[in-house]
Amino acid sequence: MNRKQHHYKGAEVSCCVKYFLFGFNILFWLLGATFLAVGLWAWAEKGVLANLSSITDLGGFDPVWLFIVIGGVMFVLGFAGCIGALRENTTLLKFFSVFLGLIFFLELTAGILAFVFKDWIKDQLNFFINNNVKAYRDDIDLQNLIDFAQEYWSCCGAHGPDDWNLNIYFNCTEPNPSRERCGVPFSCCVKDPAEDVINTQCGYDVRLKLELDRQKYIYTKGCVGQFEKWLQDNLIIVAGIFVGVALLQIFGICLAQNLVSDVKAVKANW
Repeated sequence: MNRKQHHYKGAEVSCCVKYFLFGFNILFWLLGATFLAVGLWAWAEKGVLANLSSITDLGGFDPVWLFIVIGGVMFVLGFAGCIGALRENTTLLKFFSVFLGLIFFLELTAGILAFVFKDWIKDQLNFFINNNVKAYRDDIDLQNLIDFAQEYWSCCGAHGPDDWNLNIYFNCTEPNPSRERCGVPFSCCVKDPAEDVINTQCGYDVRLKLELDRQKYIYTKGCVGQFEKWLQDNLIIVAGIFVGVALLQIFGICLAQNLVSDVKAVKANW
């Protein structure tokens, strides 16, 4: 009995676990706050905060949502883990563990479904890209995202340059008065190493040319195929990143649960 009492009296919260979890989460908290601030600033610049109904007006995907959602999740997780560890609050620590566990489960489920339903994912990716091609000129952030993707993967459209017929400025119909008619964005153009200044008009009228002639001026491969090829070429790196993130999440859950156990053991002595 005396030994048991002595053991309970010796129970204490591990300072190492406590402050490591605190430091780990304060970085996430600050990073999440930064992401949120950037997202809200971007929306303020576009006038979205002054007219919240405009959030649903954009036909395509607004990249600012990435900053808002990721920043919000990181901010909430960081806050719960940081304050929970510092104040030894078991409620916040349990919330942190459950929330992080839920994210891990969703990531695992998404990965399995993506592997099993490859064709469906490919169709959704086609639909997503084409939907954003339509809204290319509607939002500057979306425009920059599409330009970056096309330049990075050396591609044009979802399946090829003709996907730009979906956009009212680039389609080849006779009534189209746009100067960009039958063209593609400059990000589809094959870059000339000798050019220091980007020629934003390099894609004008290029789709009026024959298929073989187009290849001299623009990328003719679709972004879906190029993205698939990039994934295959960088499979080890991509898998390594996912495994690293998963291990980090599991490590965070274990630390939080360990701290909860320590706090409960100490409270049991009171």
